[in-house]
Amino acid sequence: MTKPFAGVRILDFTRVLAGPFASYQLALLGADVIKVEAKGGDDARRGGGSAEWEGRGLPPGFMAVNANKRSLTLDLKNPKAIEVVRRLVTKADVVMENFRPGVMDGLGIGYQALSEINPRLIYCAVSGFGQTGPERGRAAFDGMIQAMSGLMSITGHPEMGPTRVGFAGCDVTAGATAAFGVASALFQRTHTGKGQLIDVAMLEAMLSFLGQQVTEHMVTGRVHGQAANLSVTRKPTADLYRTGGNGYLVLAVLTEKQFASLMHAIGRADLLQDPRFADWPSRIANGPALHALIEAALASADAETWAERLKGADCPSARVWSIPEIVRHPQVAGRDLLQTVNTEWGPVTLAGSGFRLAHGGGGVDRPPPGLGQHTAEVLGEAGYSAPEIAGLREAGAI
Repeated sequence: MTKPFAGVRILDFTRVLAGPFASYQLALLGADVIKVEAKGGDDARRGGGSAEWEGRGLPPGFMAVNANKRSLTLDLKNPKAIEVVRRLVTKADVVMENFRPGVMDGLGIGYQALSEINPRLIYCAVSGFGQTGPERGRAAFDGMIQAMSGLMSITGHPEMGPTRVGFAGCDVTAGATAAFGVASALFQRTHTGKGQLIDVAMLEAMLSFLGQQVTEHMVTGRVHGQAANLSVTRKPTADLYRTGGNGYLVLAVLTEKQFASLMHAIGRADLLQDPRFADWPSRIANGPALHALIEAALASADAETWAERLKGADCPSARVWSIPEIVRHPQVAGRDLLQTVNTEWGPVTLAGSGFRLAHGGGGVDRPPPGLGQHTAEVLGEAGYSAPEIAGLREAGAI
């Protein structure tokens, strides 16, 4: 079955994470993503905790978001390379970039210039703050946006202060937003015939994902703070608990039925008659006391034992899993999220799409590209002859 974006060609000037994450989602779903890199390559080709793979130009951080793409090297400071871009864009559906606003315009390949060549072109620009506004020219990175967006202000323990989330949350949020924006524009073009500019700001993407907290503040004035591991519902039975054996268990008990089941499962059915815990408002008001009583009961067994007992009692909970544990869980293994692709150095396993389609779903079909691996191939498809490609190489454009 044909993938959703089969036949869609993307010129991808993005680098590091936010932009490449976006184009990777589209590449998984069949888009022909031509990764345009400087001759030194995407910065993500350097670093990442594996000297062996870094030496190959393919550290794990790069591989994670660049499979299914083809690599074309261009020196965008070379006028001949700009001519190549202008030629390639005639047959492109999408251009994606995550430079500071104005950089592509300065090179002569911004949205206005390229849309004159190809009016059907969809141009997606990902930046920290967007193409307009007083902060438009600032460089932005994940940690900076985590701090500015309010995400860090609600993450962590009150006694320890703000903390970052344990992954590049703002980068991938912006990337997911950009991929959705491109998909939306491609669909809209099917009935308008027109391309357009998609302006993605990392700050706004994160605030959109924080919609619950933003709305509550705007409507009620509440200022959210660090709540440690307590659920946004503020219900004490949706929190992190220490168990026996120095393990940890997260409870997600949010309904009356689940609360009653939990009390029976931990041997504290007597608390169902305690007026301090008669309903959710009183349980929230007496949260520390309820938490202490539950944690004392959980001390009688380890986290794995309690997770199984509570699963049987239909009480939502989970022990805290590590990455090495969860990637080997039968649930993950049986869903084809993790897909293995062969490279010249052996197989590598990557994370694919986070959703499944009944027909033509996403898949990892080719390994992450070596730097410039497909330069001659892409230029040949654009009509360049072998002597012309050699000339571009000699001129330093590729």
